[in-house]
Amino acid sequence: MSEPTTPTSHARWEGRDQNKDVLRREVWTILETEGYAVGSPWSHIPNYVGAEIAAARLAELPIWKQAKVVKSNPDSAQIPVRLRALQEGKLLYMPIPELKDDYPFVLLDPAVLKEQGIPFEDVAPVRGGVQFGRKVRLEEMLPLDLVVTGCVAVTRAGGRTGKGGGFADLELGMLRELGLVKPETPVITTVHSSQVVDDERIPMLPHDSPLHWIITPDEVIETRTVYPAPHGIYWEAVQPDQFRDIPFLADLQKKLAAK
Repeated sequence: MSEPTTPTSHARWEGRDQNKDVLRREVWTILETEGYAVGSPWSHIPNYVGAEIAAARLAELPIWKQAKVVKSNPDSAQIPVRLRALQEGKLLYMPIPELKDDYPFVLLDPAVLKEQGIPFEDVAPVRGGVQFGRKVRLEEMLPLDLVVTGCVAVTRAGGRTGKGGGFADLELGMLRELGLVKPETPVITTVHSSQVVDDERIPMLPHDSPLHWIITPDEVIETRTVYPAPHGIYWEAVQPDQFRDIPFLADLQKKLAAK
């Protein structure tokens, strides 16, 4: 076991939800002190020992095998998932980290990458994905068959929380507004087993997107969640810093309001 890092400035978005702040700190501490984390877990969607095994378990599921168009979060924990998607010929959408550009996603097309001689191993990490992916706006995107989202903590009932920035729910809200994610589109995550917590630890709010599947290195959990999926963006839940820092967000709000 290693000594825990002092989390003085690690919890970047701390203060929005005190209970979730406590839970995130607990999970990050366990991952670090027990040696489950790969790199520092603090203020991140944590990478973890066994991420490749979880990705392999996911690849065995029918929801994965049937999916031709996949969206994955850009975090290191899901590099093995993104690599498998490309190796299996799936179109892969990845959001720009924290949506801090005038376009929200890049498209990674394995056929194009192969033609250009770009190894998939170079593209699966976020830096390569942003460098080699084709920039796309929301209106250019194809409907998604499967959504992979990053999590700090999850519950068997389908509850989830990320690192506290609200980006995953915002991304999914946008995609739902435009019909790119349907109510039946599976939303899944891959996490370490220690990130699975008791159901009552994560109360779900109307803008929170529940999980349908949780895959760990040790097991596959079909949540059969009873939590309803949001219909779109809950604008009242969007934070002032998100309007400030995400270039296209105010524009999107105006476009949707004009429909």
